[in-house]
Amino acid sequence: MRILLLLCTLFTMVGTSSASDADLDSLNRWMEGTFSNSRQAERDTSFRHVQLRMIRIWKDRTDGAWFYVEQALATTLNAPYRQRVYNVKRVEEGMIESVVYTIKDPQKWIGLDPTVGDMSLNDIVLKFGCEVYLQYDGSSFTGSTHGAACKSDLYGASYVRSDVRVTSVGIHSWDRGFDHEGKQVWGSTSGPYAFLRISD
Repeated sequence: MRILLLLCTLFTMVGTSSASDADLDSLNRWMEGTFSNSRQAERDTSFRHVQLRMIRIWKDRTDGAWFYVEQALATTLNAPYRQRVYNVKRVEEGMIESVVYTIKDPQKWIGLDPTVGDMSLNDIVLKFGCEVYLQYDGSSFTGSTHGAACKSDLYGASYVRSDVRVTSVGIHSWDRGFDHEGKQVWGSTSGPYAFLRISD
C-alpha cells in the first residue's frame, strides 16, 4: 500500500513538473518578438505610439530564459527610452519570476542583434526589488512587482509599480511611479499600454 501511495505521489509530481515547464515555455515564446501599441494610440491619444522589442539572448544558459528588451517611440526607434535585460525563471510551483537588470552602457546595445556579438553578465546590473511575479490563469500570465520594493527617484517618485499581462498575441504593460505617500507622479493614468505582436 505504501509503495502504491509513493508511486502515485511521484506520478503527480512528474505531471505537475511537466505542466509547469510547458507553461514556462509558453511564456518565453509569447514574450519574444516585436510588439506595437499602434491601434491603442490611434484610439486614445493619451497613449504615445511605442514599439517594444524582446529578444532572446544567452540561449545556452540553464538558469532560465534571458531577454534583451527595448522600448522606443515609433518615431525614434534608434533612440530607445528604456533598455533592460530580463531573466525569466520558475521559482516555485505556480509562480514564475522575471528578474530585471539595467544595462551599464545602454547606447552600445541599441538594436542588439544576438547573432552579431553579445553582451555579458558584466554588462548588466540587478535592479533590486523590481522582480515581476507571474501566474498563469489558463489563457494569460499576469503579475506585478511587490509592493513598494522597486525603488525609483524619477520625477519625484519613491517607488515604481509594474503590472504585466502576457498572452499569445501581445503584452499589456503598466509602469507607474508613486511618491512616499502613494500618490502617482508619473506613468499612464488611463491603464496599461496594450502591445500587439507585429513580428516574431
